[in-house]
Amino acid sequence: ELNESSFDPITFVLTGIPGLEESHIWISVPFCLLYLVALLANTVLLLAISTQSSLQQPMHLLLAMLALADLLLSTSTVPKMLALFWFSSREISFDACITQMFFTHFSFILESSTLLAMAFDRYVAVCEPLRYAAILSPSLVLKVALSSVLRAFLIMFPPVFLLKRLPYCGHKLMPHTYCEHMGIARLACADIRANVWYGLATALLSSGLDVVLISVSYALILRAALGLPSPRARLKALGTCGSHLCAILAFYLPAFFSFLAHRFGRRVPAGLHVLLADLYVVLPPGL
Repeated sequence: ELNESSFDPITFVLTGIPGLEESHIWISVPFCLLYLVALLANTVLLLAISTQSSLQQPMHLLLAMLALADLLLSTSTVPKMLALFWFSSREISFDACITQMFFTHFSFILESSTLLAMAFDRYVAVCEPLRYAAILSPSLVLKVALSSVLRAFLIMFPPVFLLKRLPYCGHKLMPHTYCEHMGIARLACADIRANVWYGLATALLSSGLDVVLISVSYALILRAALGLPSPRARLKALGTCGSHLCAILAFYLPAFFSFLAHRFGRRVPAGLHVLLADLYVVLPPGL
């Protein structure tokens, strides 16, 4: 009976942004422009760092990691999103949906790890400037990159099987523009508590922990900067962190809103939730 009544659907149907279906064409314009900016700027950044020996320093290598994570995050979601907006290409196969989910969350965790590494870089630059070259060597950056990739893979490998084990009973309509873990799980006609708890635990122990460590790093940076005798020196020390802080806020705020709204925000309008989830895959890479 289970085999006859429960099956993985051949396709899911992405409905787009709930309540804003009539405005999909207009919404697609800024998303397309931001995606083109992200592709062009991050590619140029990677080419510059790879070809200029003067840029192959720890800070620039971390920027290259950030650019790669940005490209993966936006490219795994935006092309399908634009196809939905422009051509009403709503169908996506189950395996393609799982693959998109994996790379979307994988790149998010990778980018979060990179932002944490950049916060440590700024801490060493401000608080231990004389030991900067000794602490942040290229070999250390390589180890950080490899460990970040391994961390993201190990976190996102289990959800693939947690989703594949679920029966979906023909439920296909997904009120979103791309596939994500809980969006897929909610279509199942079975108990999804394992998915909910795994998603919550990994979010708190990966990105949540990253945010805490980044906050600690910047608290130490602020204390060190305020202890400098010269106002000009204080401004210079804080100025080196300004763009990084903006990137952190642009990346984490919509992402955590989306995560919390999925689990606790029953009163959050579905259209607002999906729109912010769309922004977090294109706005930080574009910025």
